[in-house]
Amino acid sequence: MSTYKLVFGKACYSPVELEHKALWALRQLNLDIEKAGTSRVTELHELDEFRYQAFESTRLYKGRMKMMHDKNIIERNFKPGYMVLLYNSRLRLFPSKLKSRWPGPFRVVETHPTGVVKSTSEDGSRKFKFNGQRLKPY
Repeated sequence: MSTYKLVFGKACYSPVELEHKALWALRQLNLDIEKAGTSRVTELHELDEFRYQAFESTRLYKGRMKMMHDKNIIERNFKPGYMVLLYNSRLRLFPSKLKSRWPGPFRVVETHPTGVVKSTSEDGSRKFKFNGQRLKPY
């Protein structure tokens, strides 16, 4: 009996013995290390190909969805001097069936390429900035 077993009550295994047993089990399961290595590389390549196909499918789906959504966007070009109405989306705070959702008119002063429209009230006393998608011609 070893002194380790006398002190701790269980058998002691050195790292060399464990490594030998692990290598033996690996050889038993895989039979051939070269063949196992090539099959693992093949599986990794198949996984990469599957991942590429998933990315490609996602890209095509996103492209189709963008086309569908962009089809609903109406191109609105307002030039300085045009009269416009603003869509009020916050009408829920003041419920009224007869209240108009389109306050205005406002006079367009300036338009930006990003879609921002600067305008003034009818009398020209107040200046506002609006999203061009919320406006319609008066």
